[in-house]
Amino acid sequence: MISPQNLPDTERRMNGHVKSMSFQKFMESATTLLSLLLIMAVDSTKTVAASRNQQCGNALLQTLKLTRLVRKESTDLIKTYKVYQGEMSDLFCEGSVSNIPDPSISGLDPSEKIVSIYTNLQMFIPHFKRVYEQQTDLQSPTSPLLTELTNVSLRSRNLALLIKAFYQSLFPNLPVPEPAGGPTTLPPPQNVFQQKVYGCVVLKTYKKFLLDVSKVLNNIKGKVCRRRIQMNALFF
Repeated sequence: MISPQNLPDTERRMNGHVKSMSFQKFMESATTLLSLLLIMAVDSTKTVAASRNQQCGNALLQTLKLTRLVRKESTDLIKTYKVYQGEMSDLFCEGSVSNIPDPSISGLDPSEKIVSIYTNLQMFIPHFKRVYEQQTDLQSPTSPLLTELTNVSLRSRNLALLIKAFYQSLFPNLPVPEPAGGPTTLPPPQNVFQQKVYGCVVLKTYKKFLLDVSKVLNNIKGKVCRRRIQMNALFF
């Protein structure tokens, strides 16, 4: 058997050249494969990011639609409420009641504003229940007012759930704070006149709150989801 040392110089050089070419082809193939894998990884990341941006927009759009619907129904509810309160119904809504939730939305950044919306919704719901209980004593069981009160209360609960889900989708690492200070403070026992004033003030205040909710959500719509798209574009 001829050892490599005993091969002619020309044949040794050819063997070395063949080995060099084989290694070069191997490196070229490896580089091409790595490039393809990187492209696939980036495309996959972009797809996931685009999907999240779409989810952000869809969740917010769904929340906005329900907010507008509840706002319309609360406007109709106030009209129905006045019809079923008898004389001086317009004056009832001009009264003043303590311990009604503040309709203004607090916070500087989107996370704080969304939490404020959620907290206020949770605080309004017990007031709706109290208004409904009071009106059951003043209206017939088949009164349209009771039906509309029930509908607005249920939709408000659903809106609170949507707001909470939207917050968790945007800020998965942040807990959703619950209303501080324990249960919502409700008014003490009231006479009929006070009940009528209380009910109308609650509904009017809630309507104003929903208007502010729509404004805040529209503002967030132009910032939060768009910011995600811009951030993804910077990285990819």
